[in-house]
Amino acid sequence: MRILIVTPAPRGSRAGNRTTAVRWARILRAEGHQVSVGTGYDGASTDLMVALHAWRSADAVRCYRDRHPGRALIVSLTGTDLYRFLDTDREITMRSLELADRIVVLHESASASVPAALRPKVRVILQSAAKIARARPLTGYFDVCVIGHLRDEKDPLRAAYAVRTVPGDSCLRVLHLGKAHSESWAKAALTEMEGNARYIWRGEVPHRTVRQVLARSRLMVLSSRMEGGANVISEAIAAGLPVVASRIEGSVGLLGPNYPGFYPVGDTPALRAMLVQAERDSGFYAGLEEAVALRAPLFDPQRERQAWRSLLAEMQPLIKA
Repeated sequence: MRILIVTPAPRGSRAGNRTTAVRWARILRAEGHQVSVGTGYDGASTDLMVALHAWRSADAVRCYRDRHPGRALIVSLTGTDLYRFLDTDREITMRSLELADRIVVLHESASASVPAALRPKVRVILQSAAKIARARPLTGYFDVCVIGHLRDEKDPLRAAYAVRTVPGDSCLRVLHLGKAHSESWAKAALTEMEGNARYIWRGEVPHRTVRQVLARSRLMVLSSRMEGGANVISEAIAAGLPVVASRIEGSVGLLGPNYPGFYPVGDTPALRAMLVQAERDSGFYAGLEEAVALRAPLFDPQRERQAWRSLLAEMQPLIKA
């Protein structure tokens, strides 16, 4: 099958949408399909188009459907689709969903945000991650990693704020990996480092470095205000690394509603208390480890591959339309 995956993130980008597109391409190629990844639809002949981002890829969705009225089309909803554009730019976002044959979401709770009439089209595909062997943590530190670009949706400096005033004998340290999306965010991170000895921002790094940091960290914080289903949670779970996350639908949909490591969005004192508890209360930390281990089978790569096989089998009648 010839498959085009459209993502608004250009080649070479480490944005989440591009990472997802590249991983899906790898999965589908391993299944024997011919797969290309682009930022739009240029009229090339293809059997199936998969569009990441209903709003940002709306032009590609419309052009593809105009040219191939009955051919297979899948649209994947991102966090900004679900939690911003369905409200702020509903007409464009809804048009993409209405034109799609199937709608892919990346966590279990996302279906509730899709209009009821379109929910029969929805399929959940959890993003998987290859196993990461835990490494010996650095002596003298209780390292907490933050993996994510610096932009408003990520609330990226929340963990840094949380460790500013931890007890003086605490070993907590925040290691932040991710690109600043603006000069103001870069300046904010650099300023935070100058005044906060417990915060280190390393900027954008290769994926192998991300995996090394996950392997050596004691905890990961995901402080986002919105997420469509963060793959970094999958990677943390693949490393057996406990997660502390803001209680948003995207993270609850991946970690489960009863996960013990949630704190209220933007609540610095609550996050600080949870980080200190994780460092000092071995029972609490062990509970986080156990909860992560229980979720691990959901993020197995074979499970994601099977989900794609099932979805493409549904698409088969439309392939030559």
